[in-house]
Amino acid sequence: MNVRVVDYRAADAAEQFTRSLHETGFGVLVNHPIPQQLVENIYRDWLAFFGSEQKHDFAFSVEKQDGYFSPETSETAKGHTQKDIKEYFHIYPWGRIPAQLKDDAMRYYDTANTLAQELLAWVEQYTPADIAQHYSEPLSGMIKGSNKTLLRVLRYPPLTGQEPAGSLRAAAHGDINLLTILPAANEPGLQVQDMHGNWVDVPCDFGMLIINIGDMLCEASRGYYPSTQHRVVNPTGEGASKSRVSLPLFLHPRDEVVLSERYTAGAYLNERLRELGVKM
Repeated sequence: MNVRVVDYRAADAAEQFTRSLHETGFGVLVNHPIPQQLVENIYRDWLAFFGSEQKHDFAFSVEKQDGYFSPETSETAKGHTQKDIKEYFHIYPWGRIPAQLKDDAMRYYDTANTLAQELLAWVEQYTPADIAQHYSEPLSGMIKGSNKTLLRVLRYPPLTGQEPAGSLRAAAHGDINLLTILPAANEPGLQVQDMHGNWVDVPCDFGMLIINIGDMLCEASRGYYPSTQHRVVNPTGEGASKSRVSLPLFLHPRDEVVLSERYTAGAYLNERLRELGVKM
């Protein structure tokens, strides 16, 4: 598998990037507009938050899906029986955010959301006409007025050696949404599955931005843009004693957007949240 590393400032960036998404479901950007210092500040400050008791004041809302998800309430990936080894916090502009973390979190949310919208426009521009004719509306229109785009701050805790057999930091899964934007984490571990079923390490140099297709865009494009399975493997050696922080932004359409004959975005999301065990 050849996940392309594309310079965001290059003249042919949009074409190279969307070709990578079509061929592999993934693309990697360098020289992008998200400030690295902002990412590092968020990693540092949220690690402190996850290490505090304050997190329990923000226990997640089943109805709204915002707030803090403990390791006991975190996801079980579709098709798996063991919960992932992680805790996380869901940030929406309308949701609850710890006061001392809000400014940086919203600055990042706005910057990443703006970039995600631009990248979706690239995908729209380079979708072949015979595929684009199946979109119920232009891709860029699907996210207009959406309040569902989600920023998740993830912490994968150090391993204790007492983890259930077969459990992973994040078991193999596809994302639910249209596009996911992810700055390289503070520790390695992200892998993507190629077309032959092999697991390949995703480039993760600090400053790189990893983008992948979600299931909703795969559904809307009838598979032209594949939603590739990916996972976060458990580290060994010295890495096992370290926390891993990750900061994915999940770009979501409005609930009423028609993805295909089978699904609206809202129906698709609710079905998947029930499968993950975080919604009744």
